[in-house]
Amino acid sequence: MNRMNDKNSNFEKPIPFITTEPLSRAIGERYLQYALSTIMHRALPDARDGLKPVHRRILYAMRELKLAANSGFRKSAKISGDVMGNYHPHGDAAIYDAMARLAQDFNVRYPLVDGQGNFGNIDGDNPAASRYTEARLTKVSQSLMEGLSENAVDFQENYDGTLTEPIVFPASFPNLLANGSSGIAVGMATNIPPHNLDELINACIHLVKAPNARDETLMEYIPGPDFPTGGIIVEPYDNILDAYRTGRGSFRLRSKWIEEKLDRGQWQIVISEIPYQVQKSKLIEKIAELINNKKIPVLADVRDESTDEIRIILEPRTKMIDPSILMETLFKQTDLETRFSLNLNVLIDGRTPKVCSLKEVLNSFLQHQKDVLIRRSKFNLEKIDHRLEVLEGYIVAFLNLDRVIEIIRNEDDPKLTLITEFELSDTQAEAILNMRLRSLRKLEEIELRKEHEGLLIERANLEDLLNDETIQWKKISSQLRETQKLFGKNNENGKRRSEFAEVIEFEEVPIEAMIEREPITIVCSEMSWIRAMKGHIDLKQELKFRDGDAGKFIFHAESTDKISIFATNGRFYTLSCNQLPGGRGMGEPLRLMLEIPNDVDIVDVFVTKENRKFLVASSKGDGFIISETETNAQTKNGKQILNLKDGAKAIVCKPLNGDHIACIGENRKMLIFPIADLPEMTRGKGVRMQKYKDGGLSDASTFNISSGLSWKDPADRQRTETKLDDWISKRASSGRMAPRGFPRDNKFN
Repeated sequence: MNRMNDKNSNFEKPIPFITTEPLSRAIGERYLQYALSTIMHRALPDARDGLKPVHRRILYAMRELKLAANSGFRKSAKISGDVMGNYHPHGDAAIYDAMARLAQDFNVRYPLVDGQGNFGNIDGDNPAASRYTEARLTKVSQSLMEGLSENAVDFQENYDGTLTEPIVFPASFPNLLANGSSGIAVGMATNIPPHNLDELINACIHLVKAPNARDETLMEYIPGPDFPTGGIIVEPYDNILDAYRTGRGSFRLRSKWIEEKLDRGQWQIVISEIPYQVQKSKLIEKIAELINNKKIPVLADVRDESTDEIRIILEPRTKMIDPSILMETLFKQTDLETRFSLNLNVLIDGRTPKVCSLKEVLNSFLQHQKDVLIRRSKFNLEKIDHRLEVLEGYIVAFLNLDRVIEIIRNEDDPKLTLITEFELSDTQAEAILNMRLRSLRKLEEIELRKEHEGLLIERANLEDLLNDETIQWKKISSQLRETQKLFGKNNENGKRRSEFAEVIEFEEVPIEAMIEREPITIVCSEMSWIRAMKGHIDLKQELKFRDGDAGKFIFHAESTDKISIFATNGRFYTLSCNQLPGGRGMGEPLRLMLEIPNDVDIVDVFVTKENRKFLVASSKGDGFIISETETNAQTKNGKQILNLKDGAKAIVCKPLNGDHIACIGENRKMLIFPIADLPEMTRGKGVRMQKYKDGGLSDASTFNISSGLSWKDPADRQRTETKLDDWISKRASSGRMAPRGFPRDNKFN
């Protein structure tokens, strides 16, 4: 039976809770909810405590587990499990990764988690699984939560309403700037570098004294970031000031290095600090790749001798190079120099995302400190009032001790009687009834009166603080100084790590200037395998090639030279001789070093020089003259010089050496005409050199008409023809049959 007609089928039952609305509105509302959730609960830190919700929940869960800095460690799996189950209903892997980062001293300037086990390293290795590692809080993170038990901040229900969690931490120091933060939200992002806590507190104390302090004054206290991995900040003062004033900018950071002297005048470079968030292993791999590709010819080797401290060794190929010039080259080509972007985009009061200046962030922290101080003071005031009430009841009991004892022994409802007879509160009567007998000593009465007087003084001080803003700011400054004593520059971890320096700009040194000059012999085979043999060998010497291959081009050069390769596709390619493989093996294919198509052959290979001109021509008989300076290619794809159509190929590339050009066609007809008849171009198809009825151009050469035209006959004898009037004609003519004895392959050489 057809289910569509079945009255009992679910198809005919109305589905509850279905609403109809335009798709654009539905998507817009839901995307807005997602965006707000990402911005407020995931990506952007709170300006007050510098934490994102996941970090705040991790630290609070560890506090609830009583994992203080002086307590034992607990398994990371237990911690991440509690965080996920109680406060953060997301993946435990993400929670563990966030917790592990808080324990990495190369990522966090002041670690908030004390990790035991493998929590990753600066090489980029991941932490061990959470079941293998253990953790507890640090003193720094404990100071962020100091005051939670004194109603210092508001609490909210957790995701399922069974527990409560703090909306923000009291934060005894500006953690947002001290440890920095980064995150990507929807339509916005944040990237904040770490700073020195001692300098931040000095700036905060100055802001308390001078709320309208200028940005330039704050920079006297905070000259720039202080990265966990040290390094040297080489960003100009004006750029840093502008970044702090606007909340956007960048900081140029370099590795720290020294020149280490060795025996016999040799030296090596030792890198002891690398830029923030640069993985050491990838950095060394990049330098090794540059060495293998001969991008920095003067650099011979790179070694990693790091232990607990970074020690990267750079070994030069020659001691003649200036170490500073070598390092400048490395700074430009590797992550030994990086830029850290500043984007001070934070949540103000935990609600409003805003790109703030340095001053605005510090003021937000100070205002938070004022709110925390007032709330803690009110909490303590209530606590003192409660204790004073109890103490006053105790004193009444001591003054009427016999009567109190009699009431307790004889009355059916002693509490009500005490309240009625001595005008006590319910709290006081309950405290008297709960007193121990040992508290009835005379000495105890003296201590009660002393405590009562002390609490009255403390209460008066708290009332003065709550009523006077000046006293509040003095108290905040005092608390900041106490934090500074604990974690400031007098602490080993509190000393500034990143230094400042001005960049000495060097003129860009060409690679050729860093290559040791030595004679070489370049060999290129018919199958386009190329190599560079040391020294100037005999060009007629017999060499070894791969099976089925043979020599095609062999010439002398120097290691500092460049070579030009002209191919049948009309393109010129350029290679530095220092990039060529050594002559011990058979070399390497040019096609692996350059983007030369498989169906393209090599026309000529020669050393690049200046102030020369070349004749280039295609198999169709078209050609022109080009200056060698125009043939230098900057990329592996080469530079198109001779344009080709209809299956034509480039077949001639000859340096100009004379005043006339001789062309020989596949039909063995030769034509000679003055070089002046051929135009000089930078790129193009060229003009017709010789006209053909059948076939095309076979070869061309340049020569001095006064010296005659030379070629090698079939017996390999040099022949010269001086009577050339029969072959001299206008360019684009057909020509006449070649002289007797001209090679049958129709080639001049």
